[in-house]
Amino acid sequence: MKSLRVRLFAILLLATGLIWLSAVAWIYLGSKREVEQVLDNRLQEAARMVSSLVGAVGGTAPDGTPRTFPAPTAYERQLSCQIWSLDGRMVARSSGAPERRLTDAPAGFSEREVDGETWRVFTAEDAEKGVRVLVGDRLSLRESLVTDLIMGLLTPALLVVPLLGMLIWASLGRGLRPLRLMARNLAARDANDMSAIDAGQAPTEVRPLADALNGLFLKVEAARRHEREVTAFAAHELRTPLAGLKTQAQVAMAATDPDITRAALRQILAAVDRTTRLVRQLLDAARLDAAEETRPLTEIDVGALVAETVAGMRVPAEIRTVVDPELHGYTMRADPESLRLAVRNLHENAVQHMQAGLVEWAARPGGGGIVVRDEGPGIPEEELPQVTKRFFRGRHKSATGSGLGLAIAEMASRRSGLSLHLRNRSDRRGLEAEILRG
Repeated sequence: MKSLRVRLFAILLLATGLIWLSAVAWIYLGSKREVEQVLDNRLQEAARMVSSLVGAVGGTAPDGTPRTFPAPTAYERQLSCQIWSLDGRMVARSSGAPERRLTDAPAGFSEREVDGETWRVFTAEDAEKGVRVLVGDRLSLRESLVTDLIMGLLTPALLVVPLLGMLIWASLGRGLRPLRLMARNLAARDANDMSAIDAGQAPTEVRPLADALNGLFLKVEAARRHEREVTAFAAHELRTPLAGLKTQAQVAMAATDPDITRAALRQILAAVDRTTRLVRQLLDAARLDAAEETRPLTEIDVGALVAETVAGMRVPAEIRTVVDPELHGYTMRADPESLRLAVRNLHENAVQHMQAGLVEWAARPGGGGIVVRDEGPGIPEEELPQVTKRFFRGRHKSATGSGLGLAIAEMASRRSGLSLHLRNRSDRRGLEAEILRG
């Protein structure tokens, strides 16, 4: 059942039907109890009335047979009366009463099957007159009375059911109208229209859906804006080295001096390296954006991972890289690829901002993470909160940088359930970056 309107209609109709059936059962039981009480009271009154008239009725007929007296028309089909002497002789009976004794109970209410029918009988004994009056009615008649009462209630209800169904269907259509209007407005929108839905007039139940859609529109618009920014930045950053490549290639082709040719070729290699690094960083950022929020984490030997990562990177001869021996055997629970990406970009960032000096990898004092220290210019304190934003290039920007390294390191750390913290070194000039357990 895919239609919400049909589903709600079925639920409401079923719930209404169950309530009605419960009400009918309740009315049936209550009516049966009340009817039985009323009829029992009637039996008592009839028995007392007949007992008071026994003297007027007299005894048996001259031939010794019991007298038969007619009952009022209203009682003809319902009440039966017998008068028995205390010595066991039938004195008289109503015209509709059976010939067999209605009950053997000496007094009060009792039930007995007579001629295949169950009777409810009240016995009134008058010791002074020496008689016992039995007044009874059939239980089937009582059930018939209750059934007639219930049918009298159900018949109008059954006639009302189609009308109720139509009212429910129409009410659901009116209640779901805001959803249809919202769907119609969304269907009529242009693909580039990410404006918020006006939920001011929407019912309370529809507003969470409108708010969720507005939140989704904001995320989609932010993603599209980010995509446009990345595309524009990549185009701008690639245009410069590509233009330089073309220029240096033309210089190399036109030069007759070998030194000029070699210098142009060196510039071409530098431009290729810069372009390759930019493309790789763009691909890394895109891969991190597209990755799942949660990835399987494993215990990693951080020292071995750091040593393997930095060993495969080209570093100027003036810059030394040291991996603290204590880092070997130190483990962290993380995603290996993400942690490797964070380490590589942090190391590249340190190297890019140094002319000469030492890049040191070590375990964080007190445990809980790893730290890399460089001897570069550091980061101005006011820029520290912004350097992990994409394409941010601060005051001490590198000529070959793109503003993506620290952003990728922060994203990769977060993907592994870790956190990246940056601060300027207090012991000397340079930057200190820590990758800490979440």
